[in-house]
Amino acid sequence: MRYRLLLFFVLLIGNLAQAQIVTDSVQHLDEVVLSDAKLKRYSKGYKLSILNDSLLQKNKASFTDLLRFNTNIYFKENGFGMVSSPSFRGTNASQTAVIWNGISINSQLTGQTDFNTINTTNFNSIAIRSGGGSVQYGSGAIGGSIHLNNTLSFKQHFDHTATLSYGSYEAKNISYLSSYSNEKFSVNVGLDYIDSENDYKYLNTEQSNENGAFQNGSINANLGYVLSNKDVLKLYHQTFIGEREFSGTVSSPSLAKYEDQNFRTMLEWSRFGTAIDSKLKIAHLQEHFKYFGNKNTDNFTFGKVNTYLVNYTADIDLLTDLKLKPIVSYNYYEGSGSSFSNPNRKEFSTTALLLYNPNEKWHYGLNIRQDVTSGFESPLLFSFDVAYNVSNFYQLKLNGSKNYRVPTFNDLYWQPGGNLSLVPETSYQLDLGQEFTYKNASLKVNTFYIKTSNLIQWTPNDSGFWSPENIAETQNYGAEATIEITHKIKAHQFSLQGNYTYTVSEDLETDAQLIYVPYHKANINLAYAYKRMSMFIQHLYTGEVYTTPENLSGRFYSVEAYQLTNFGIDFKLFQAKKQQIDLGLKVNNLFNTVYENVAFRPMPDRNFNFQIQYKF
Repeated sequence: MRYRLLLFFVLLIGNLAQAQIVTDSVQHLDEVVLSDAKLKRYSKGYKLSILNDSLLQKNKASFTDLLRFNTNIYFKENGFGMVSSPSFRGTNASQTAVIWNGISINSQLTGQTDFNTINTTNFNSIAIRSGGGSVQYGSGAIGGSIHLNNTLSFKQHFDHTATLSYGSYEAKNISYLSSYSNEKFSVNVGLDYIDSENDYKYLNTEQSNENGAFQNGSINANLGYVLSNKDVLKLYHQTFIGEREFSGTVSSPSLAKYEDQNFRTMLEWSRFGTAIDSKLKIAHLQEHFKYFGNKNTDNFTFGKVNTYLVNYTADIDLLTDLKLKPIVSYNYYEGSGSSFSNPNRKEFSTTALLLYNPNEKWHYGLNIRQDVTSGFESPLLFSFDVAYNVSNFYQLKLNGSKNYRVPTFNDLYWQPGGNLSLVPETSYQLDLGQEFTYKNASLKVNTFYIKTSNLIQWTPNDSGFWSPENIAETQNYGAEATIEITHKIKAHQFSLQGNYTYTVSEDLETDAQLIYVPYHKANINLAYAYKRMSMFIQHLYTGEVYTTPENLSGRFYSVEAYQLTNFGIDFKLFQAKKQQIDLGLKVNNLFNTVYENVAFRPMPDRNFNFQIQYKF
């Protein structure tokens, strides 16, 4: 049956390519600028949040802190700068998809993305899409997806931004951005380097964070060329090279070291025709790590995966108010490592996205996807979403979906412990959202329910080794709220942005809350600007989390709730028509709070960062 569906999708795409349908000229502009145009167009019934470039500047040194202080996502970080993994609506790190210009970059080894290996330099915006997205983005998009977007504008300009910063623990950050374009050619390049001794003191003790130094560099280069009035060619590239010492716990010191190398390159050809708009993507991704148990020796273990991707999409106006987007994709993964041999995987998928807008009040989306993955029986996936504009200031949204995650190379082949009998996780989700907008204020309230079967968990086996099994069924439910208010009084500008999340994430067999999922998380950001001066305050509350499951007697271990406050001030030292110099000072952990994000791994005390930025 599934193979018949695949054949049907392929024939459907072929027939539609012959249809003589006139496309909307407004859509052409969107396609020239955006690499992931389906993110907004086919997410009408989903909660979508955009973090713009001005917000990125306030948390430039840490992608983890950017999302921790400005979104509903909870992060588990093994000490500052160490491995950082998200929990989106109570799901785990491998159930959150990270999308780079429209394609997933989750590790094929671990299934997740370490957010301390991503620098925000040269991303024009970062989007947060709440809810299941496996139909559009494949394996792992269960709790939500995080989208890293580069834009290429073909408006005449030539801009540069150079930034230097220095802070506590000998933290240094140097970055340079350059962007140029005319009507035919567009290019932007970003260079970023971060270095820190990261030797902060453990408050109320005589100890400090030993073996915690890190350094990394990244390059982002994006080019676009208008071949004709129908064809645009774009090239995206990202390189990240990092080295980190892995700090230990309070009672267990460490000499470990970890090296990361990530390379991503994608060529994209967009064609705008009278019959059909199409887009072809060809990409190569490589992830490579080395782990040294003792940094003073040359002994290490390693893992490496090459990903080769071909993706074809089309945008078709079946009717004035009915749009279809067929997608065909082929991925080939090739791995090697010291803890497994040379595994490989082939994936072929066909997807159809349907959008119906009968009038200004109603938006309907219906989507379906079928994968064929070597070694697995992949489920048929679906999703739907509805948006209804009750009034000019009130909108209702509803979405539901079936999602999945296939086992990673580590899950299957790691020796000792890999399990070749694993099956994909499957998940069903329902989300109801309400959005209120009035003048310069907005409020988003969402309730959600997620049920996951065949959850993959690593547990000790009879031989004493840790091994993954499909042993758990979980349910996650809760509520989210996001508020944004801006107000201007003459030259005075005020803004407030806040998020609150209540999450229950429990094992259905034991009814116990899963580890490292707080019931409550909240943040608030206040900003004020007057002429050349601006300042902001960030406040974060993270509730208690369990570090071991509750047993029948109710005994458990936990990390206590904590609150953090950051303060920042910026001043335009010089401003002319084409030049600007900004000075900035940020104080993290303003009140010197003692806190842990992971058990027995204290986080930094009060620390400072000074920044100077030159735009020309």
